[in-house]
Amino acid sequence: MIPRYSRKAMAAVWEPENRFRKWLQIEIWVCEAMAKRGEVPVAALKTIKEKAGFDVERIEKIEKVVKHDVIAFLTAVGERLGPEARYLHLGLTSSDILDTSLAMLLVEAAKILEEDLLVFLQVLKRRAYDYRRTPMIGRTHGIHAEPITFGLSLALWYAEMERNLERLRQAKERIAYGKISGAVGTFAHLSPEVEAYVCRKCGLQPAPISSQIIQRDRHAEFFTTLALIATSVEKIALQIRHLQRTEVAEAEEPFGQGQKGSSAMPHKRNPIASENLMGLSRVVRSNAFAALENVALWHERDISHSSVERIIAPDSTILLDYMLDRVTQLVDRLVVYPQAMKANLERTRGLIFSEAFMLRFVQKGLSRKEAYALVQKAAFRALREKKEFPAILLKDRSILKHLKPEEVKGCFDLFHSLRYVDRIFRRVFRAKM
Repeated sequence: MIPRYSRKAMAAVWEPENRFRKWLQIEIWVCEAMAKRGEVPVAALKTIKEKAGFDVERIEKIEKVVKHDVIAFLTAVGERLGPEARYLHLGLTSSDILDTSLAMLLVEAAKILEEDLLVFLQVLKRRAYDYRRTPMIGRTHGIHAEPITFGLSLALWYAEMERNLERLRQAKERIAYGKISGAVGTFAHLSPEVEAYVCRKCGLQPAPISSQIIQRDRHAEFFTTLALIATSVEKIALQIRHLQRTEVAEAEEPFGQGQKGSSAMPHKRNPIASENLMGLSRVVRSNAFAALENVALWHERDISHSSVERIIAPDSTILLDYMLDRVTQLVDRLVVYPQAMKANLERTRGLIFSEAFMLRFVQKGLSRKEAYALVQKAAFRALREKKEFPAILLKDRSILKHLKPEEVKGCFDLFHSLRYVDRIFRRVFRAKM
């Protein structure tokens, strides 16, 4: 069994307790760096480390009066420290704390999403090998095209999710930047060495240059990456919804004991998980658009991005964590019907091998246009008369003029169509078969 994800773990990233703990740690590390430079008394640093703390309810109570979260936080911490509180926040601006801590929180969230993707990839790989040789019809425009295997569909999803894992890791690196550079990023009242020390402690890189804030193209890239992952989940969910349609019936979501599909129609078994995932992906994508809107701010900073990020950061990461959990469980327990796949493969009575005939005629010396016209005429007749395509071909003099009966029969070769499946799997999974 695959592990159940803990959405509580992701939600905990965004709890006020975790956020304020990071604020306090950053403030203490600033004091440490300044103490090393002789700018904060060592005795004061010792007291700060021993006595600094906070109470979330007290911070919220103060904020109702001062209307400023960082001031409320500093005030609450200062009440515990006494005179040494004057050494907190020296030379800093609120965004030094807010942006550096936000980077830490996003990295923390990204690590959870990374684990989610790794588990999902394991499930996709296992199920791809389960159905590596299970033939089904490939569809283009929703219409029967040529044979594939269900394993190839799963391998395709695997490759896309592997790219998403790479994107997430890159986005995690790009967002992992802090700043302790003051009100407009000029280090007017503290040293770049302080920033370097604090960022190292935070597990971040110092932003090479900042204004009052870390520039929001970094955040836009991060949330756009989350949107891409959510969209890939939606793509998988859409395919599963199609496979579960009554007219297709090749696979379906697991349906639990006692589960109900409809309040009115007892026979219904609906693809509710897939539909849920498709709806949630719209939310994650819309949040990415909001992140893009945050890039353009007035001069060295305005506050229009702040309210947006307080919503989209927890919402997008928690939602995507949930989506990856649900799609992993869905694919892991997906009910597959190989016999239905086989029946649908045969539904067009051999028409899916039409390209093989056209190419065989080209090999016999006909132009592609002539070959196409010959095969299309026979194919449309088979459709119209609802007859087997081989039977039509074997009675068509214009066909037999160029091909012997055994050559006609040889074109109906499923194995030939799927002969490179193992090679595709080797390319996707980079493993010996």
